Amino acid sequence: MIGKLKGTLEEIGEDYALIDVHGVCYVAFCSMRTLSRLGSPGEAAVLYIETYVREDQLKLFGFETALEREWFRLLQSVQGVGAKVALAVLSTLTASELASAIALQDKATVSRAPGIGPKVAQRIVAELKNKVPALGGDAGEAMGLKQELGEGVASAPVADAVSALSNLGYSRDQAANAVSAALKTAGDNPDSAKLIRLGLKELAK
Repeated sequence: MIGKLKGTLEEIGEDYALIDVHGVCYVAFCSMRTLSRLGSPGEAAVLYIETYVREDQLKLFGFETALEREWFRLLQSVQGVGAKVALAVLSTLTASELASAIALQDKATVSRAPGIGPKVAQRIVAELKNKVPALGGDAGEAMGLKQELGEGVASAPVADAVSALSNLGYSRDQAANAVSAALKTAGDNPDSAKLIRLGLKELAK
């Protein structure tokens, strides 16, 4: 199995990159996001690889980060999601945006990806809600709050503050991140008004 390629970028196609590793060129199918960040032919390139072996073919899928590769694997555990659809999702959303959408049970964001209908988007957010890859530090704290919001178990002041910020035009993800940051300085048992005020300060930074 090939887990990682380090070599020289030979060519970028519509949905693949050709990587020259000591004279052997490997074709790796990638998301649009990964392809856009590879640089120009002749430059050094590194891709994390997922190897698919079938009776009639061998395919390599390349990713900028190990986290993106992990999402590629997780997405395909959902019924109706194959490699092509998983790459479409990763072309549309970053790993962080995808994690937030799933935590918030935001199927509308997931369905922005080409080929993802409402039913598949619903399955993705429902089936992967407990499989969101661990994100450390502040992102981990925010992710926990987003999962509470998605499951409808967040405290009333938190839910009200996120709803109010969303009504002001911020995305639910932005609002949840702001309220999560606000909770660190809000003291014990803050009301929604205080969280909204502190959240707006965070959003203004």
